[in-house]
Amino acid sequence: MAVVGAGMSGLIAARELGRQGIDVLVLESADRPGGRMMAETSPLGSRLDLGGQWLGHGHHRFAALAAELGAEVFPMRTPKAPGVIEGSGRTAAVSPTTLAAVGVLLAWQLRAERGAPEKWASQTVDEWLRRVPGRTSRRLLEVIASVSLTADLDRFSMHALAEAVRYQGGLMAMLSTKGGAQESLLVEGAGTLPERLATGLGARVLTGHRVTSIHHDDGGVTLHTTSGTIRADKAVVSVPPPVSARIDYDPPLPASRTALEKNTYMGSVYKAIAVYERPFWRDRKKSYAEFLLLDHPGGAVFDTTSPDGPGHLCFLVAGAEARELDRLDSAGRSQALLRRLVPHLGPAVLTPASWHEKSWHLDEHVGGGYTALAVPGTTDGYLPMPSRPVGPLHWAGTETAREHAGYIEGAIESGERAAREVIESLSRTAR
Repeated sequence: MAVVGAGMSGLIAARELGRQGIDVLVLESADRPGGRMMAETSPLGSRLDLGGQWLGHGHHRFAALAAELGAEVFPMRTPKAPGVIEGSGRTAAVSPTTLAAVGVLLAWQLRAERGAPEKWASQTVDEWLRRVPGRTSRRLLEVIASVSLTADLDRFSMHALAEAVRYQGGLMAMLSTKGGAQESLLVEGAGTLPERLATGLGARVLTGHRVTSIHHDDGGVTLHTTSGTIRADKAVVSVPPPVSARIDYDPPLPASRTALEKNTYMGSVYKAIAVYERPFWRDRKKSYAEFLLLDHPGGAVFDTTSPDGPGHLCFLVAGAEARELDRLDSAGRSQALLRRLVPHLGPAVLTPASWHEKSWHLDEHVGGGYTALAVPGTTDGYLPMPSRPVGPLHWAGTETAREHAGYIEGAIESGERAAREVIESLSRTAR
C-alpha cells in the first residue's frame, strides 16, 4: 500500500492503515513531512507555526490528536474586533467605514444562505468590490477576503465565495477567533503533530521521493518516483488537485478528475512570525495586537503568544500582495510589516529577537496555500471536492473532507476516510 504525500491527511491515512496490519509506504517529494504544516523552534526556545496552525471551534479530531500526541492547547488572546490600521491612523471598531464593510459582509452571508445567482459564477470578487462605495470600506473588504481565501480576487468568483461561506457555516465561523475557525493554538506548534506522526511511522515515510507517474490497473499500482519504482496493491493520493496534476497517470484519469485538476490552482500566502523576549504589547490593560493592515501590502496580524512564552506576532499576507513581497529580501519584508505597527505598539516592535517567514506559493512541493481554489466560471474546485476512487486509486487531502474542508480538521477527517475506503476494498477483495 502506498500513500502519496506526507501531509496531515497522508500521515493519518498511513497510520490508520498500519494499525490494521497493512504494509504501507508514504512517498513525500520534500525533505520533510508536514505538507502545508510546518513548525520551527525560535532562538528563544519557543515553537512557532509557519503553516497551518489554528484549532477551530468544533475541530474535535484535531483536539483529540493533539491530546493523544501530548500537545497543549491554549486559547487565542483576542479582542472583540481587530484594529483597522491605515497609515498611522486607526479606524474605530464602530465607524462609517467598518459599518459599511459589515453591511456588505452580511449581504454576502444572506446571499450565500439563499443561494448565489448564476451570474456570480463569472463575476469575480474584485469586480464585485469595485461597486462598493467608499475607498476605505472597499479596501477593508479586499483585505478580509484576500487573507481569508488566499486567492487573487480577480481569479475567484463571487459564486465560489458564496458557496464557501455556505459550506463553512457562515462568515462568522470563517473569520472569528473566539468561537470560530481561529479559536486556539498549540504550545508545541501544530506542525509538531505531523512530525510526531512521521516519527511513529518510522522508515515507512520516504522523503525525497517525488512521484512522477502512476500506472494503475486491476492488479494494483506502479508508482515511479525520482528515487525508484514502487509496486503496491492500492495508493492514496493525498496531495491537492493542482499538485496531483503534475503526476502522469496511465491510463488517464476520468474526465471529471482531470477537470478538477485543470480547473483549480493553489492560493498565494506569505506568513511570518516575529518573536520577542516578552509580549510587551500586553503591558497595558486590554491592549491587544490583532490588526487588519490596509496599506499595501495588506494583511492581518495576530498575537499567537503561548502561555508563559516569549511574544509572538503572526503576519499573514495573501494573494497578489503576497507575491509583491517576493521582490524584497527578508529584512525588507520584516521592516515593511513591522514599521506599520510602531504607532500602535511602540518602537520596540521593530527589533524582534528573531524573524521567521515562509512564502508558500514559492514552495515547489506544496505549490501554495491555504487550499486549492476554483478557476472562475467553473465549479470543479468547490468544497468539498470529490474523492470517488478510480480503480485502485483513492483520494485524500483537506479539500475532500465532508466537514471543515480546508482546515487541519478536514485533513484528519479525509485521511481517516481514505483509510476506511482502502480497508473495506481490501476486505471485499479477500472474500
